[in-house]
Amino acid sequence: MDLRVMGLDAPLLSTLNHVLDLSSHEDEAAADKAGLSAPTRSYVRDARAMASTPVDVKELPGSYVFVIDMPGVKSGEIKVQVEDDNLLVISGERKREEKEETKDGKYLRMERRMGKFMRKFSLPENANAEGVSAVCQDGVLTVTVQKLPPPEPKKPKTIEVKIA
Repeated sequence: MDLRVMGLDAPLLSTLNHVLDLSSHEDEAAADKAGLSAPTRSYVRDARAMASTPVDVKELPGSYVFVIDMPGVKSGEIKVQVEDDNLLVISGERKREEKEETKDGKYLRMERRMGKFMRKFSLPENANAEGVSAVCQDGVLTVTVQKLPPPEPKKPKTIEVKIA
């Protein structure tokens, strides 16, 4: 597998694996003394899932639109959530439907990316967390987040001046 396609080059992956191995062996105590905090395997897996899911984000007059290519992903395998009223999370999994070998033949090459994907976006203050919709059509997921209406400007308060 060419790791550069996934946004990771071999030296980076090698370094990450070395650091991960440090945290899972007897060198863990030495790493703690040196102040090293090694990332966990789940952190690296999530980072890889986030790096492999490119997204286009557009701002329109009344909404924000997130567009993600999802070829071969069924709508039931996609999860769109808003956490803490300001964090949009798009996640899911691409699954291979066919078995590696069938009675008709076997795969000679498997290049389509399979596995988990995830992206997280901090929503702006004017995003309406209750006004989120998602549509997956022709392998493209479009998530629309409506904007809140702008606040009405406050009218100046007039103070009556009394004569003493």
